[in-house]
Amino acid sequence: MHLLQIFLPVRNNNDKPFPKGHYTRIRKTLTKEFGGLTAYTRAPAEGLWKDKQDDARHDDMVIFEIMTEELDKPWWKQYKKELETTFAQDEIIIRVQKVRASEVVRYASSRLLLADSILDERGLASL
Repeated sequence: MHLLQIFLPVRNNNDKPFPKGHYTRIRKTLTKEFGGLTAYTRAPAEGLWKDKQDDARHDDMVIFEIMTEELDKPWWKQYKKELETTFAQDEIIIRVQKVRASEVVRYASSRLLLADSILDERGLASL
């Protein structure tokens, strides 16, 4: 099982928010291809990076996450290029982690608890 996280900017290089339609299309595509997704959009993540002049830059990001049994590298390479074009970015980060399938266990008072969801590997896959 693979967990993929797509880090998407909230604003363009002129500090203007990207159209909501960008994110809606991504949701539809990922849901169609993988049967669902998790979107972390309410409190943007904060990213820091150094530009070519070695100056620290700041980005607010949202994260879209999916799980899939098979990693179709050609599909992801193409989709990554599409995202980079859509968001006018030199690079969009897609983090891939191999995980063991979780077993859903019933918890007292009808709560669901994900058990045994330890990561087997961490790191970036080469897409």
